[in-house]
Amino acid sequence: MVTIKDVARAAGVSVATVSRVHNDSALVTADTRGRVRAVAERLGYSPHAAARSLSTRKTNGIGVLLPDLHGEFYSELIRGIDQRAQRHGFHLLLASSHNEKAAIAAALQSMRGRVDGLIVMSPAPGAHLQVRDMASFPVVLLNSAAVGAEFDALAVANAHGATQMIAHLIGLGHRRIAMIKGPVRNHDAAERLRGYRAALKEAGIGADESLEAQGDFTDASGYAAANELLGRTPRPTAIFAANDAMAIGALSALREAGVRVPQEMAVTGFDDIPMARYMHPPLSTVRVDIAALGERATDRLLEAVASRRKHRKRREVVPVTLVIRESCNSPVRRDAS
Repeated sequence: MVTIKDVARAAGVSVATVSRVHNDSALVTADTRGRVRAVAERLGYSPHAAARSLSTRKTNGIGVLLPDLHGEFYSELIRGIDQRAQRHGFHLLLASSHNEKAAIAAALQSMRGRVDGLIVMSPAPGAHLQVRDMASFPVVLLNSAAVGAEFDALAVANAHGATQMIAHLIGLGHRRIAMIKGPVRNHDAAERLRGYRAALKEAGIGADESLEAQGDFTDASGYAAANELLGRTPRPTAIFAANDAMAIGALSALREAGVRVPQEMAVTGFDDIPMARYMHPPLSTVRVDIAALGERATDRLLEAVASRRKHRKRREVVPVTLVIRESCNSPVRRDAS
């Protein structure tokens, strides 16, 4: 294996000079830098990452802790984080927690000394408290219920997006609008439920808890919830699912039951995952630019890393937009509602 001493000998410089070149030190001339890099490439030398991090106090790594790694939402989010991180010469260290306290603690502990900063998405209430002992470490929280100025934080406009979608359905003539809720003790799910209820109240439509079916953000739970809602009398004319995966499960259940969408039942979701536009019919949804959310979180974290947390910490709400496709584009007859 080629060592730093081999490169120094072949380039006619000291070991310290080779180290400075690979650490991008300004103390090396352009000519020397070019000669050392050319020799290193010819010999196939690459600096030892652990040794380099000890000398520079940087790992060029970003830790990403997510509730799960399964599903299009998380793959899009990771894609956005990774693309922006690579552009700045950083790599990712990924872990999932399933919102379990022990798993969050273990993941945080395992990342100590291996990354320069953390992006943490843990929407269970109070989960952010577990990163408080890392207050001196760059951390960006995603979709967390956290308040205060301890960390940078990005949150999606969940309640606003849900309110907009329900208002759209009401504008089409729907009055019995069901909701497939997200997981219990999940901040995103709670905010989307709040927006749903607020829109009904604003329209003078009384709350009906029998039209709220429990889900867990999976397509299987959306499928089960839709079958449950079909048993309601009178049954709803529209379903708002708290994410696209559950909406896709609901579409499958309705298709099997012979219920036409949108003629007999409108279906809408939240997130606008890539698959949504390719469903039959294409799914109307609340669009979150998921990859851009990952990019923005990475930008915020790299700013904190570069400033050694001396930057001004901010809490930002990311806007959402309605994407109306064929799954809810037909008006409903008033006598059917």
